[in-house]
Amino acid sequence: MIGEYFKISGRNILKKGIRSWLTMIGIFIGVAAVVSLISLGQGMEDAIRNQFANMGTDIIIVMPGRGFESFGSSKLTKHDEDIIRGVKGVDNEAPFIVKLSKLTYRKEVAYTMVIGTPSDDRFRVIEKMNNFKTIEGRNKFYPSDKYSVAVGYTLAYGDFLKNKNVRLNDRIMIDDVEFKVVGIMGKVGNPDDDKNVYIPLETAKDVFNDKDYNQIIVKTASGAEVAKVADDIKTRMRKDRGQKEGEEDFNAQTSEQLLESVGGILNTVQAVLVGIALISLMVGGIGIMNTMYTSVLERTSEIGVMKAIGAKNSDILALFLIESGALGLVGGIIGVVIGLAMSKTVEYVARNNLGNDLLQANTSLELIIGALAFSFIVGCISGVLPAMQASQLKPVEALRYE
Repeated sequence: MIGEYFKISGRNILKKGIRSWLTMIGIFIGVAAVVSLISLGQGMEDAIRNQFANMGTDIIIVMPGRGFESFGSSKLTKHDEDIIRGVKGVDNEAPFIVKLSKLTYRKEVAYTMVIGTPSDDRFRVIEKMNNFKTIEGRNKFYPSDKYSVAVGYTLAYGDFLKNKNVRLNDRIMIDDVEFKVVGIMGKVGNPDDDKNVYIPLETAKDVFNDKDYNQIIVKTASGAEVAKVADDIKTRMRKDRGQKEGEEDFNAQTSEQLLESVGGILNTVQAVLVGIALISLMVGGIGIMNTMYTSVLERTSEIGVMKAIGAKNSDILALFLIESGALGLVGGIIGVVIGLAMSKTVEYVARNNLGNDLLQANTSLELIIGALAFSFIVGCISGVLPAMQASQLKPVEALRYE
């Protein structure tokens, strides 16, 4: 019996032709938007999780300010570094300085982030955290490397400097100070990070005329409880600065805490975008309802005949509900296909044209099944009132309707 319902519903949908397609537009646009947004959001979250996994769970990031607004707010000092080094459970730490600077190469001028990193064993902390890979030369500086520089992948192999690619042993100017290129970095995955330039920390202090740090990366000792070490760092720094808990002008977060913060932001943005996409589904549902009401009027005589030969109210109700659900389901199938194509297209463009490996599309079977089920349910709900109206028609009146 159910098979007959679907057969009749399919025939009626095909019979409507272009009207059926127009009815489903809102559904498949909404489903396509939901599938593509969730796929990209999940893919980005997975990529970020992988980066944090490469960073390691034994890392603590100490920042001025309350979080990522650290750049441009208060700074960290050599005194803060000494306090952190003295906290129990700290194995090593590495401060660094970051500044947007003018870079000049063969009369070509560009602006990029210049990062000052330690030249001693503290560099190992930053190297491990950022998963640095060197294509040519080296990324580690020695005490004699005062005016040496390692450049990001895009400066050597991209078009950041209008195809004037930087090569090993070339000379470049940073804030009008000449440096020798001693290393070319591999791809980091983020196009902005691949434009970064790295110089020795002490040189950065002189060039930028700034002795303070933007961040201090802390590596905890083996077996230490990372969260407790982070709390101890906060306690020691609060005491040194004479600050109360909750009023600090700095922050110390573990890599897991940072991941949770980033994940929360991504989920919020994704929820807002999906909420906007759901509006399209509501519009699609209204379209289905309108079509089904029209269908009731067009098929009034047919309903009368069905009732006259023994069809029950429940049969008519089921027939119209399945037809409206089928409209939603077909719209959902089209939407899923379009959504998957959109998300994969965005991933391809981001990876091949923008050099961004973070923007990925990860689609689960649960997402596809959920999208199809949701579109079918939206269709059924939209057809409830028209179906009830059809089932309650009296056979005599329905047969007389023209």
